Amino acid sequence: MRAFYSGQFVLPLPEGHRFPMSRYAMLRERLLEQLPAVVMDVAPRAGDDELALAHTPEWISAVSEGSVSPQAMREIGFPWSEAMVERSRRSAGATIAACRVAFAEGVSANMAGGTHHAYADKGSGFCVFNDAAVAARLMQAEHARAGQLLRVAVIDLDVHQGNGTASIFQGDPSVFTLSLHGQKNFPFRKETSDLDVELPDGCGDAEYLAALEHALDELDRRFVPGLVIYLAGADPFERDRLGRLKLSFDGLEARDRRVFDWAWQRRLPMAFAMAGGYANDIAETVQVQVGTFRVGLEYWRRWQNAAR
Repeated sequence: MRAFYSGQFVLPLPEGHRFPMSRYAMLRERLLEQLPAVVMDVAPRAGDDELALAHTPEWISAVSEGSVSPQAMREIGFPWSEAMVERSRRSAGATIAACRVAFAEGVSANMAGGTHHAYADKGSGFCVFNDAAVAARLMQAEHARAGQLLRVAVIDLDVHQGNGTASIFQGDPSVFTLSLHGQKNFPFRKETSDLDVELPDGCGDAEYLAALEHALDELDRRFVPGLVIYLAGADPFERDRLGRLKLSFDGLEARDRRVFDWAWQRRLPMAFAMAGGYANDIAETVQVQVGTFRVGLEYWRRWQNAAR
């Protein structure tokens, strides 16, 4: 199974910054050790024309040139640097590449990504460009050139609402945005997804999985996609310092399995991204992510066996 990484494009952060940049290198190391069947490729770089499918030219230029206002950079939560720009482009490029591979092989991954707080004209919450939105728009454009309409479902299971994604696709019947998130968590001003499921603080495995089942049934009733982009956030984990939910390792694996199985039953190609994860012990976040890859690899193998 192919996965795309941008971990070598390190974002320089001041000491004590709360964003766990080290988790990306740790994930790569664990996958090399535990899941050697995951083939890791360097993420390509998303260009201006690709980013402009989901973002305004003004925002792309401001980010690229370093002319973003201090207030707007504070909303993102990172200091501006050329490395930040390069990493953000690579993160979007990784989801683009994963989508293309998913059409050929059924399943592929971005080892980072899930930057769902980025709007068309601004960033927010550690997100500069919205990788899922850029990739969805580009896949639709490529299918349109072949005379095909592509409908995309974005299944966002990060613990924080995908407000930027919801805003970008507001009123677009060709993209369905589903977000399962903490009701009282960031962002404190939510946008309207096609389907929002708000969960109370302390929500555990059984309640979460029941809500997910209901949400997938609702998605099934309302929309027929040709591609799924799955944001497999590790932050619903019970010891995540920003999550406020109480999912166990087993609960998160069951969550992943249900989403992959839902797509597999319908033979829908799926690209998945890691999204958030902020456990006090970052190794626990990485353990959740490795679990997602383990389930993804199982379903990738199903696709390969079915093609024989």
